[in-house]
Amino acid sequence: MANNKKKKATPVQQEYQKLAKQIEPKRPIFKNCLRAFLSGGAICVIGQAIQEMFVHWGGFDEKKASNPTVAVLILISVILTSLGVYDKIAQWAGAGSAVPVTGFANSMASAAIEHRSEGLVLGVGGKMFKLAGPVIVFGTVAAFFVGIVTFVFKGTGGGH
Repeated sequence: MANNKKKKATPVQQEYQKLAKQIEPKRPIFKNCLRAFLSGGAICVIGQAIQEMFVHWGGFDEKKASNPTVAVLILISVILTSLGVYDKIAQWAGAGSAVPVTGFANSMASAAIEHRSEGLVLGVGGKMFKLAGPVIVFGTVAAFFVGIVTFVFKGTGGGH
């Protein structure tokens, strides 16, 4: 699509695009990847530590400790978002903070905080689920198809 726009651009627009590309600062790809790797890894290490606390002090087994671990990570993310800290972390970390569940929680909490003056239903609820809605729908649809594929290839599991 970018090539189609370039073909339709006038000579002046094409010249401007060349000039803009020369002036545009180069992205530090390696540094950004390293930051994303370190921050995403740090979030995972924190999550693992929380899970280990649930296992050792909460009496959970590893499988049952996963749900409260995710809930605690979401809670931490929402608290840090409401204090304005998560945005600073995300600015430094880039995709490393956006990909885990904490990034999704941050996105929803940010939308809710930003639009709270518009009311609970149309502001907080409406704007928050503008982001969450597509994620939930596509996640549900993907889970449905994975379930069908699993059913077809593994059968019903009835021991036949």
